[in-house]
This record gives sequence, C-alpha cells and structure tokens, in this order.
Amino acid sequence: MSEPILEPVTLETDRLILRAPVPADIDAIFAACQDEEIQRWTVVPSPYRRADAEFFVDRLATEGWATGRNPIWCVVEKQTGALVGTQSLAARGPGAAEVGYWTAAEARGRGYGLEALHAVCRWGVAERDLRRLEWVAYVGNEPSLALARKAGFTLEGTLRSYAAQRGAYLDAWMGSLLASELAI
Repeated sequence: MSEPILEPVTLETDRLILRAPVPADIDAIFAACQDEEIQRWTVVPSPYRRADAEFFVDRLATEGWATGRNPIWCVVEKQTGALVGTQSLAARGPGAAEVGYWTAAEARGRGYGLEALHAVCRWGVAERDLRRLEWVAYVGNEPSLALARKAGFTLEGTLRSYAAQRGAYLDAWMGSLLASELAI
C-alpha cells in the first residue's frame, strides 16, 4: 500500500470541529441522510442504506484523503459532539476545487454550514494553494445557493444537463469564490 498523499487534517472554528469521518460516525451519517432534502439535492443514494454510510466512511472519505483529491470532513458541534453535517473539497484541476456540503436537518438555521464552509475555503486557499473555489448545486436548491452567497461565492450561471444524479443529468448552478476574494 502506498503512502498517503494527504494526511487527514482537523479544522476548528468557534463552535465546530471538522475532522475526517471515522467508523463511529456511521450511525449519525446514516440517520442524517434519511432526510428527504439531503437525498433530493445531493448525490447520496436514495433510499439511503447503512451500507451507504459505511461506504462513505470506509471508502470514499478514506480514499479522498489518501489521494488528496477529495478531502471530506465530518462537521461536529464542539459542545455536544453531535454530527451537524459534512464538507468536502474535490479537486477540479490546477488550483481549483469544488466545495460540497450538507447540513443535518436538526442543525439547519444555526449558521453551522457557513462556519464550516469558511473554514474549508480558508484551508483550501492557505494549505492547498487554491486560486478558485467552485460551488455547484442542482437548479432549485435555494438553501445551498443562499449559503454559497453568504460565504462570498458569485453565481456564474446555469450549466445545462451538467450534474449527474442517480442516472440523470440535471441542470446545475455554478458559482465561484476566488482566493483574492477570501478573507483569511
């Protein structure tokens, strides 16, 4: 087995810890991904099975960190240790990466997604030398659009038949945040 290109990194904010997923997170990820909104607006399988959470932790997140191509974090509340969401940063070419995120239903409206997204963007620019952060969401995902805008992303347009979801290609919005626009 080859050496990892990127060791998992833990990020910390005032209220949150962002860390690599571990097997102890499987039940919480499974429970959160039962939410119809997460299934509607992301690429998680629907219906979402416990085996899908196991794959996410044991394979997708592990390989994402090992290759350095898609670091994935579980976002947990410092005070309670509760899983409140996930964040990811998938490589999209030299100096560019796409942010991805979901927030658990019971944690929405508390600013956790924005706080975590800021941390991931700052890390990407400072540690991965990113010049461009991209955000993509299926057309109609207004909560994701609102969060991206609050984080400073500029909506660039609609990409027709762009983003795959369960065998279909859907129209997607794309936005960007440049390193020069990010307050580190």
